[in-house]
Amino acid sequence: MDILAAAEKIRSMEVRGASRIARFAAQVLKEYAMKVRDNFDEEMKKASQILLNTRPTAVSLFNAINYIMRYRGRSLEEKREDLIRRAEEFISWIDTAQKRIAEIGEKRIKDGYTLLTHCNSSTAIAVIKKAHEMGKRIEVIATESRPRWQGHLTAKQLKNAGIDVTVIVDSAVRFFMKEVDMVIVGADTVTANGALINKIGTSQIALCAKEARVPFVVAAETYKFSPRTLAGELVLIEERSAEEVLPKELLGMGIKARNPAFDVTPRDYIDVILTEIGAIPPEMAYFVIKERLGYEEILDEEMKICDFD
Repeated sequence: MDILAAAEKIRSMEVRGASRIARFAAQVLKEYAMKVRDNFDEEMKKASQILLNTRPTAVSLFNAINYIMRYRGRSLEEKREDLIRRAEEFISWIDTAQKRIAEIGEKRIKDGYTLLTHCNSSTAIAVIKKAHEMGKRIEVIATESRPRWQGHLTAKQLKNAGIDVTVIVDSAVRFFMKEVDMVIVGADTVTANGALINKIGTSQIALCAKEARVPFVVAAETYKFSPRTLAGELVLIEERSAEEVLPKELLGMGIKARNPAFDVTPRDYIDVILTEIGAIPPEMAYFVIKERLGYEEILDEEMKICDFD
């Protein structure tokens, strides 16, 4: 696939969700590497930068590209083979991590639970589906997740799996929280201090859950943890087009609209983060970044291979 066309699929949210974006980017780089005939390092660097610029908040995209771009080799063919190998390794990491998280997470769901989820996290959905497959009677409340309506996708996926699901408007979360036994959401980014960057509205749901003494659980593969936050960098919150929020008629009248795609949920609101290496407290994010992601190596290679700033 053409790099610019692939980038537009991510930017337009035709490809959405942190895991899906990372997997898609890995596959695109792999296929692009097969086509490059000259100036391999330069061409791959340009391609990676184009993909990186599409969704600045999703650290899974950053980690996927950073992992793949740490290829080695003397000749063009050696470099190509190593890049392809690393891309396939990362794709395998995505596939196996989600399965493991589902196995770990379903143990926290009891028979008869009502769960609430937000947006369209493939990892959170995997946990819910696994609980259903284990024979647990569960019901799910899914938010609409405006303005892109990702909750509708979640509802379809859960219903197709045979799970009882109810869709509510985002602003009704506090009203229904009294019926909820556990909240489970995905993650776009987990920072070094254990905070969660996720779909706009997540922090409000977490606040409602804390007030109601309802466990708030995050399902996040370790490649969604951000090494750059350990170096003191703040996560850039993407703000999308006003046209996603208001019709052109109102915008034409001069009415303004703000449309942040994500918000920050403090670690104090999070009970546990489900990862492929176990169910961990948010305070362990620092150790995941240091030990699992190779913080120093990643930042060193970032300076050598990709201009991420």
